[in-house]
Amino acid sequence: MRRKIHPILVTGGAGFIGSAFVRLAVKSGYPIIILDKLTYAGDLKRLEGALKPCKFYKADISDKSAVEKILKKHKPQLVVNFAAETHVDRSIRDAAVFLKTNVIGTQILLDASRKYGINKFVHISTDEVYGEITKGEFTECSAIKPNSPYAASKAAADLLINSYVRTYGFPAVIVRPCNNYGVWQYPEKLIPLSILKIFRGEDIPIYGSGRNVREWLYVDDCARGIMALLLKGKTGEVYNIGSDEERQNLDTIRMLLNVLGVSLDRIEFVKDRLGHDIRYRLNCLKTVRETGWRPKVNLEEGLKKTVSWAKDNRGWLLSKWVSVAPLYK
Repeated sequence: MRRKIHPILVTGGAGFIGSAFVRLAVKSGYPIIILDKLTYAGDLKRLEGALKPCKFYKADISDKSAVEKILKKHKPQLVVNFAAETHVDRSIRDAAVFLKTNVIGTQILLDASRKYGINKFVHISTDEVYGEITKGEFTECSAIKPNSPYAASKAAADLLINSYVRTYGFPAVIVRPCNNYGVWQYPEKLIPLSILKIFRGEDIPIYGSGRNVREWLYVDDCARGIMALLLKGKTGEVYNIGSDEERQNLDTIRMLLNVLGVSLDRIEFVKDRLGHDIRYRLNCLKTVRETGWRPKVNLEEGLKKTVSWAKDNRGWLLSKWVSVAPLYK
């Protein structure tokens, strides 16, 4: 018997990870409704070739009226919430918009989803809600101890969702991925920023000593993991999506420069970020066990894919410098 294909409302579908999920979902035959505010980090170019079969609405998840109108009109049974402000440096400069979108926006989306009877709500969180860990791994049972305004806003959303699960029996799943990278990433994050800097003939800024450790997941692998959890994840549960590709930031950039064929002397150490977490590492055995998902792309292969795409889309990356530059003055 053929599985019924339900329409999916994807918020933040013009963003980096959201667009990767939309491309995958469209390829898999799902009817998609996209809600995206199109902030500086959103871009419909990410959806070229995938947007035509989708319904697109330029809207803010913190706009109650707009959210309810979309849900009332389309009555999706599935919601995947990617909509968020995500850059730690911007949250340190001004946390207000992070609270509005990541907390209030999530609350409005939850209430509208309850009102119109959705069957499953998948919320995309982050490994940063756990804080830092010097040894070992975070499991889904680890305590939440966020250390940046961004991470705190995402942790607040997670706790709010958990309260809806407990209070209302709300059918939510929380997904916590590690650091994503890959094609179409806005160049305020480490890897695309580094590529953009090289394209501009400038040195790459590395915070502190570069010894902070991150776990890197190629964006298409993340999208597959989210789809697996949409289909197989148990409501009321939290799931990590990790890669085992753990590197110090300095080593990651050295790998990237090697792929680019650029000298290692292009690295510039700069004043460390305020409250900079030392290390993240996720245990994702629960996700693997319950869905069968595993990442396919290792870091070296993923960097090669990313650099190849960046060379073909050099103009797109360079065009984003005007909104990235203020962070590095």
